[in-house]
Amino acid sequence: MANNWAIAIGINQYQFFQPLVCAQADAEALKDFLVVEAGFLQQQCLLMTDTSPPLGDRSTYPTKENILLLLEDLAAACWQPQDRLWFFFSGYGVNHNGQDYLMPQEGNPERIEETGIELRALMQSLQIAGLDALLLLDINRAFASQANALVGQEAVELAQKLQIPTIVSCQPEQFSHESSELGHGFFTAAVLEALRSGNGNTLEDLERYLSLRTPELCQHYWRPTQNPVTVIPSREQEILPSSISIEDTAKIASPVPSLEPNAHRIVTDTMKWDTGGVKEVTPWTSAATTNNLENKGVALANTSSFWKPLMLWGAGTTIVLGLFGVVYFRNQAGFKTTVEVFSTSSKSANDDAETEIIPVSPEVISRSSIANTTRNTLPPLPPSLQKNQVTSPTVLESQSIKRDQAISDLAKMSLRPNQASDLSIAIAKARNVKPGEPQYEQAQTNIQIWSKMILNLAQSRANQRKYAQAIAAAELVSPDQAIYSQAQRAIKQWRLQAKQYMANKTLLDAANALIQPRQASTYNRAIEVAKKVSPGEPGFEEAQKSIDEWSEIILKLAMRRASRGQFKAAIQTAALVPEGTSAYNKARQELQKWQSQ
Repeated sequence: MANNWAIAIGINQYQFFQPLVCAQADAEALKDFLVVEAGFLQQQCLLMTDTSPPLGDRSTYPTKENILLLLEDLAAACWQPQDRLWFFFSGYGVNHNGQDYLMPQEGNPERIEETGIELRALMQSLQIAGLDALLLLDINRAFASQANALVGQEAVELAQKLQIPTIVSCQPEQFSHESSELGHGFFTAAVLEALRSGNGNTLEDLERYLSLRTPELCQHYWRPTQNPVTVIPSREQEILPSSISIEDTAKIASPVPSLEPNAHRIVTDTMKWDTGGVKEVTPWTSAATTNNLENKGVALANTSSFWKPLMLWGAGTTIVLGLFGVVYFRNQAGFKTTVEVFSTSSKSANDDAETEIIPVSPEVISRSSIANTTRNTLPPLPPSLQKNQVTSPTVLESQSIKRDQAISDLAKMSLRPNQASDLSIAIAKARNVKPGEPQYEQAQTNIQIWSKMILNLAQSRANQRKYAQAIAAAELVSPDQAIYSQAQRAIKQWRLQAKQYMANKTLLDAANALIQPRQASTYNRAIEVAKKVSPGEPGFEEAQKSIDEWSEIILKLAMRRASRGQFKAAIQTAALVPEGTSAYNKARQELQKWQSQ
């Protein structure tokens, strides 16, 4: 059975290139999407950025050595033919003597062959491994480098020759851009929009969406146009697991203009693609990584080996709220969700007046399906997770003593109580204590305590909307533990909550994309879209904050026009401030005053 893998590399800080702003965020966002929404296993989605956590004793800092060693280890011990791989790279690329290179953190434009990663060798290694790979290359090109004018051309030619599905972020003669306001590179932002909206289940769907959306984003943020280049092999395929319906997350795409696709789409033979029918494809499914390792004869006993830390990796660092505090709360797994807001960029208007008042169309883009697909679908929590258990002081004291002992045993192994992966390592070691040995009873007690601590850490991450990390931690609770069923219910609920969170984030991103500076009507339309985020849903507070900010901008535009004596335009503008926003009452007062004038 084929496994799903992902390697996401995003490099902001370079030694010999100008720093990038969004490459790391690009890699993190794609990896989180694949884990939370596409059903990829956390331990099979590997992140390599400036700040990514190590895989056990293996660094994930994106140097050439680390990247190549990781690929070699996976090819030798883990990958099987027909396994699926998403390979994502966001960073600098160069072309030297007709060959494309991906530049790692220490990549030097003066020593490209020694410090760069040859793309030809990388793609050939993926073909030799027999992987069903998809390459997403968001390659930045240094503006001052004339020798790199054709970077990406060899990548396209190799993809055609080797029949590897590949998307390059721009044409060879173009530059790939990013926006700190958007928070992503334009190419990656369009990819994420397509995946979240259900427009990226197949390579052809993704190509069609990117060809429209990427240049539109460039235009909206006043950057030169970039057109992705897509290589579609002759065989039909889905690029996301068919068992996970991304369309259930949201049926939304930010509005795109009515124009012909201007990206270069390359089909590597003359076969026509049927865009209207239903394609029969091999579903993407996940299998336990351990099976792969057993088939390869890889020993897992050594906890310092590469793969065992890889299996355990995935949870971020969260500080446990004090030893005694956890004693009282460890049995309280009530999944109380605090509303965390995510950031969306707000647009600001400049001093120029809008020359024409655009009336608001009654056919405001409908996006309610996003929230409706997940609203009221979360399963009720079991009573054991909703109610606090009444425990006598004597029992609490006994539990405290046992927990202190478990914490002490962790310290003796140089393991941390606030790391789910460390707790899992400790559990694995405790399982080696056999019945009849002096420490067996204490080892079994420790296993129970450490498992509960893992679930508590997972809950803490979920409360912070770090769903991917929460799920990864909860997956470390083994089936033989009493809390295993609680962990599985939590994982199921967090996946649903994450879908709702991502859906509302997509909705607010779409609202932001509607805004055109100096055009009050576009702020009005954005407000109407943001109102689709319902009270109580994740992102509601941020949506309300954006709505109020946009209403204030509309009022400022109206007052600026009034100050110039353009009272008719000011009245029309003030009328666009929706009822229920922070600026509404003030706008009505000003409107009445201007009408009298």
